[in-house]
Amino acid sequence: MSEDPIRLVTVGRILRRRGRLLIVVAVVGALLGYGTSLLLPPRYTTSTSVLLAGEWEERELLTQAEIAASSAVVDRAAATLDWNGVSGSELRDRVSAEAADGNIIKISGTAESPERAQRLSDQVARQFVTFAARIAGDDTDPDAAAGPETLRQKVVQTNRRISDLAGAADPGRTVEGVQARTELEKLRTALHQAMKKLDEAGPASGKADLVVMGPAARPTGEAPPTRTQLIAAGALLFFLLAVVGHLAAARANRRPRTGGEIAAALGSTLLGTVDVSGERLPHRPPGRDPRAWTRRLLGVDTPWDIPAPQPSGGEAGRQLRYRRVCARLRDQLPAPRRLLVVVPEGDEIARRAAGQLVAEAECGTSPNSPSKDCPMLRVAEVPVSRPLVPDRDTESGALVVLSAGSRTAEELAGIAEACADAGHQVVGTVVAGTVRTRSAGIAGRSARHTPAAVAVGDDVRGSG
Repeated sequence: MSEDPIRLVTVGRILRRRGRLLIVVAVVGALLGYGTSLLLPPRYTTSTSVLLAGEWEERELLTQAEIAASSAVVDRAAATLDWNGVSGSELRDRVSAEAADGNIIKISGTAESPERAQRLSDQVARQFVTFAARIAGDDTDPDAAAGPETLRQKVVQTNRRISDLAGAADPGRTVEGVQARTELEKLRTALHQAMKKLDEAGPASGKADLVVMGPAARPTGEAPPTRTQLIAAGALLFFLLAVVGHLAAARANRRPRTGGEIAAALGSTLLGTVDVSGERLPHRPPGRDPRAWTRRLLGVDTPWDIPAPQPSGGEAGRQLRYRRVCARLRDQLPAPRRLLVVVPEGDEIARRAAGQLVAEAECGTSPNSPSKDCPMLRVAEVPVSRPLVPDRDTESGALVVLSAGSRTAEELAGIAEACADAGHQVVGTVVAGTVRTRSAGIAGRSARHTPAAVAVGDDVRGSG
């Protein structure tokens, strides 16, 4: 799996085999999102539209939008609102403006209540209109508005004075008089041109006419992210992280999967592979380890990345595999003796396979069996974190049974060391796998091959 590309079938396998775990993780993410929503106060957003009269280019509208959200406008709005504990810099983060179609500037305001959001948006719009008019020179001050008209009156008076001076000068009798009249005419022409330019600039100021298109609407719902969105985002985020975590763990997985690799890690020989039914494993009696119960409840007691069970070749084929393992074990031992079948704790597949081996060995030692020299087997489950194998008593060797891909090489080496520490030589390894069986075949299984009860010594449990 570590070198295989990630495919949709892999994700589907995670969803099928880790469904309960993913649901629990998603619920935890939803609870975290709910807790985050309690820490974040609700926000409400509304907007006000300001119409710009005249013809405007796109870049000019963008400039006006920047002005509407600038500190010069927002600070004036903050001073007018005078909210306790709210400064202009904080309001700048709550105000935004954008240019819309039709020469419209849309100003949006966000606050902790619908009323405040409405007031903020309206006040920023009014301050924007006032500030834009002041920039364009369209001030509503009466003295400032009377300035151009006063200037025109001054120009009319100056023209009259120029005419009086031109009449008083010696009309063409002397060179000095001609020069004076010429200079006066030039001054009259300059004044006329200046007034013409002033009149032409007057209509352009009308471009700064801005109209607030009604008050902002009071918002009826929270601004995103809402509580529902935070809960959904938390559940989705944790769900995706769990799936990605499974994929990353599978990429980094270096557990032995083939029989040869497992036997090499245990320092023994491979006696064969056996099959057990891939049906739902029966519930075991409650153990003393709450972690095992939790793993079984979440469905993480078996690896998710093992291949799907292949169709079974029939009950006879599975029994033949067990008989061959017993035959190889009998041929390898110099004389019949008792062996300890070591099963990693929590490996249900290996536990069922070990029970089948015990049953097959008992059948081989019955008086009616053609081969009466099969070894006597006793099963003992060994914890993997701190493996402890029962001391050598009547058994004179150990047979390790486990499922493929369930343990790391370090854990297998620890089991081998625990066997050696207890005085047991590992005489062989048996790898167990699962197959799909038909219900009829399971119902018609012979009582002779029903797995015997597994005996686990009390001295197995403990710490080394």
